[in-house]
Amino acid sequence: MLSKVLSKSQCADCGFCCVFRRQSRWETPLFTEDNRNALTEKFKNAKFRQVGDMYTINIDGEYKTESEDEEAPCFFLDRNKGCILGDDEKPFDCKIWPLRIMLKDEKLVIALTPTCKEINKLPIERMEALVKDGLGRAIYEESKKHPGMIKEYREGFPVLMEFND
Repeated sequence: MLSKVLSKSQCADCGFCCVFRRQSRWETPLFTEDNRNALTEKFKNAKFRQVGDMYTINIDGEYKTESEDEEAPCFFLDRNKGCILGDDEKPFDCKIWPLRIMLKDEKLVIALTPTCKEINKLPIERMEALVKDGLGRAIYEESKKHPGMIKEYREGFPVLMEFND
């Protein structure tokens, strides 16, 4: 979805979105039950844990220290190739990264994760235009099907679109 602003090689070279510090585990992608079941069958080493009506990767056992800054990679990250999941296997969270649908002041918003190094090199207006050109509405509609994917708003996340309905 972000191919209009980033190339696959930019994403693969960085891989930041596929590595999670203990303090940012809330950012791990959410999977539907069907998606999780298919991936568990295909990837025997993948571990998941339930979060509401969704599932996320369980990387707790991947941390080797107690440091909040320690990082653990997603099970589906190949450090040389990037994500090994096909487009039909990727969870929606990954497809829309670094965008997030969040609840802010009782309203749904599309916010930009401030930690994506490649996106931060672009003028924010490019991301705003992408969101307002239909992507924001698609994210909103998907969140209606899977409300568990809506995250609580975090300070420092620029809001690109707000929904009043």
